[in-house]
Amino acid sequence: MRAIIPVAGVGTRLRPHTYTLPKVLLNVGGKPILGHILDALIAQGIEKATIVTGYMRKLVEEYVRSHYKIEVSFTKQDESLGLGHAIWVARKTFDSEPLLIILGDTIFDVDLSVLKKSSISTIGVKEVEDPRRFGVVVMNKKGRIEKFVEKPQDHVSNLAIVGLYYISHPELLRGCLEELLKKNIKTQGEYQLTDALQLMKDKGEEFSTFPVEGWFDCGKPETLLNTNRYLLDKYSSNISLKEAVVVPPVYIAKNAIIERSVIGPYATVADGATVIDSVVRDSIISDGATVTSSLLESSIIGNNAYVRGNFNRLNVGNSSEINYG
Repeated sequence: MRAIIPVAGVGTRLRPHTYTLPKVLLNVGGKPILGHILDALIAQGIEKATIVTGYMRKLVEEYVRSHYKIEVSFTKQDESLGLGHAIWVARKTFDSEPLLIILGDTIFDVDLSVLKKSSISTIGVKEVEDPRRFGVVVMNKKGRIEKFVEKPQDHVSNLAIVGLYYISHPELLRGCLEELLKKNIKTQGEYQLTDALQLMKDKGEEFSTFPVEGWFDCGKPETLLNTNRYLLDKYSSNISLKEAVVVPPVYIAKNAIIERSVIGPYATVADGATVIDSVVRDSIISDGATVTSSLLESSIIGNNAYVRGNFNRLNVGNSSEINYG
């Protein structure tokens, strides 16, 4: 099985952090978002991937090549023309081998081994209160997908597509994507993957669904912090420091410097970060950042940023400096 991971988005809702770093490289729970995705794939025995890059693509490639030895192909999406277009850009990297499409700004807690046993294409779904922001599926009486609808304004279903797609016949998907582009079939101005999936169904492809309860969005500061809390609850280990009080769950990198501070609960302190004379809780202190004489809560401090003497909630981009002293 090959995974396709689209990561070309700019991540405007996560500015100022994404002015200098692609969204998928933002730290959450001790490693970049993309790192969590790749680790999950490897744990499930998936060791071939196509990563569709765009914004700051060289940083994505450098991170993957320096941290992972799996077989990875990189393709570039020059224009943001939709998820369907992103998969079409990757078409030359897959053949008849089953595909797993997984969105690059979302972390999942799901057993993917169930997909290897499936003989038909299957889509990860979750019931949501407001389906207007999502692609949704409409089911028939036999438990198969009857229809795909992208961001319906009138209620047709509460089963949202969460960004996990197992495609058992990739060649048919490729042909349907080609048809979208050839006929210029767009929804809301973009080539949608849901439209290609509907074409596949119209041509005889069967689709089932599987439930995804562990679905964690990383697209906004507040959801990034929510995901950080979840990951720390699940993966954090007991940490004790000579010059700090640690209130679990936390992640503190081995090379981080912590002095005369209280860390946690729900704090991530990443590689090379420094925290001195401070209280940090429910926050992410990114690589190389420095926090001194501060009380931070529900904050995100970017790579190599410097914060001193602050008692507020902050969302500070990379290489910034805030000094209250």
